[in-house]
Order: sequence, then structure tokens, then C-alpha cells
Amino acid sequence: MTGDQAAQAELAQRIQVVGGDITLQAVDAIVNAANSSLLGGGGVDGAIHRAAGPGLLEECRTLGGCPSGESRLTRGHRLRARFVIHTVGPVWHGGRNGERDVLRSCYESALAIAALEGLSSVAFPAISTGAYGFPPEEAAPIATRTVVAWARARALPTTVLFVCFSEKSVELHATALQAALQG
Repeated sequence: MTGDQAAQAELAQRIQVVGGDITLQAVDAIVNAANSSLLGGGGVDGAIHRAAGPGLLEECRTLGGCPSGESRLTRGHRLRARFVIHTVGPVWHGGRNGERDVLRSCYESALAIAALEGLSSVAFPAISTGAYGFPPEEAAPIATRTVVAWARARALPTTVLFVCFSEKSVELHATALQAALQG
């Protein structure tokens, strides 16, 4: 096995796609696909707030919101995860308003927080693919390429999970991750 093959195999062990409920992940941090107020909403955001309990909302109220493409850190409260990294993804407007760059920034800013905090494991949802309407077929390659590129260029948490709620999302992310690892 060459050095490149060994590095690729090591990344494939550290970056994985799983199906399931992100709120049940036993990781250092889960990433919340939040709205800009950080005060809860529907989809993943609502599920995380419900599972974490009222302490998460109280802590989020102190943060003053978050712009699209950026991330903020809170404690995990009642979650199995010690922390929540809230990131605000782009609303899809046909891809003509920089949505792809903003989505990439969501993953990068969340990874930057994880690295700064010394977190060893992070779980991501499929950011912006629900109510924000980002096409999942486009979002999965952006997510996986961004995480793989980050891992190749910088320190990465020991484990990064893409936690997908639907079987279609699992398939899209698994295919995209395989392509990103080979690229």
C-alpha cells in the first residue's frame, strides 16, 4: 500500500456516513442545522432543541443569533453530545446567490470550532436540505468534499459522521464521500 492509499484508507475510517437520529449520537458535538435566530425551529433544529431541553434555548438566547455560513457553540444540555455546533445554512434560491459557497462555509466553520475546542468527534446532518430547499444531490458532494479537503489540509476531529435521517440521504452521502476520498 502506498502512502497515498494508506492516507485515503485512514480518512475512510475517520469520516463515515450513518443512518439515524443525530440527537442520539454519542459524540463530542453534533451540528445543528439552525436558523439565524438560533432559537429553534423545525426539522433537525427542532429535534435538537426538544432533545436538549429548555437549557439549550436559554443558552442560545445569549448568543444574539448567527449569520448564514457561520457557526456558534453551546453545551449539549440533555443530549448525549457534550456540545452543539449551530450553523446556519443557505436557503436555496436556484443556486444563483452563492448558496454553494455558504453551504461550504457552514461545514468549514463548524470544523474550525471543533478544532479550536479540541473535539474528537463531530456529527453533521444534511445541512439546508430540508425546509431550506437545497437539493440533496448537490449538497452531499459539497459536504463530503469540504470535510475531506479540511481533513487533508488541517487537523480533523478523530471521527466525523454524516448522520442521515433518510435512506436516500445515506446513499447520496456515501456515494459522494467515496468520490471525495478518491479525488
